[in-house]
Amino acid sequence: MESTLVELRNVAVSYAGHSGERLKVAGDLSLTLEKGEMVYLIGPTGSGKSTLLKLLYMDLKPDFGIVRVGHYQSDRIADKEIPYLRRSLGVVFQDFQLLSDRSAFENIAFAMYATGKRGRAVKERVMQALARVGLSHRAHAKPHEMSGGEQQRACIARAIVNEPVLLLADEPTGNLDPRVADEIQKVLIKLHKEGMAVLMATHDYRLVKEFPARTMALVKGRLVEVDPETL
Repeated sequence: MESTLVELRNVAVSYAGHSGERLKVAGDLSLTLEKGEMVYLIGPTGSGKSTLLKLLYMDLKPDFGIVRVGHYQSDRIADKEIPYLRRSLGVVFQDFQLLSDRSAFENIAFAMYATGKRGRAVKERVMQALARVGLSHRAHAKPHEMSGGEQQRACIARAIVNEPVLLLADEPTGNLDPRVADEIQKVLIKLHKEGMAVLMATHDYRLVKEFPARTMALVKGRLVEVDPETL
């Protein structure tokens, strides 16, 4: 389907343990995500949520099966194409990963410089991204001068400044108290309503129930759709 943005088809993935043995993470992952759709990925710590996201930005390749994101496919993509795939994605992490010696503006601009952008267009796009996440007033603040919620807003602005087709959020509220987590969740939902596809990995079932969307649970290495109301 042309509207399908992400497809995992019968994916198995493992990684090398300390003794060189292969440790299985998942044995039969199947998932589709449509353009502009919002999906939660839930499951306890260690269930493989971060691994699934790594499959999407192709930091990991599956042992079996196919991962497709846009027109990039895991069994066909050349190493030199992976940076271009990643430019079409925005990624938000739990631990922010901001450059400590640079302001919010500079952190976001850095994401544009990395793709070869320069000049006035960078300033305009960075200020637009800050405005979209409600952080225009903190453009010149450095990470140590910002609250956790402000740092995460800066991370989201950095992730969206290059207009990705898909935003991957890996436990984006995991280090935040419930009130601030709600504020960050509302930012993600706003971006989704503006047309961006969002895949959010979380173990905060309260958020999933409060802001329901299609929800996939990782259960024993497989993906199962669940009703948020039952969590």
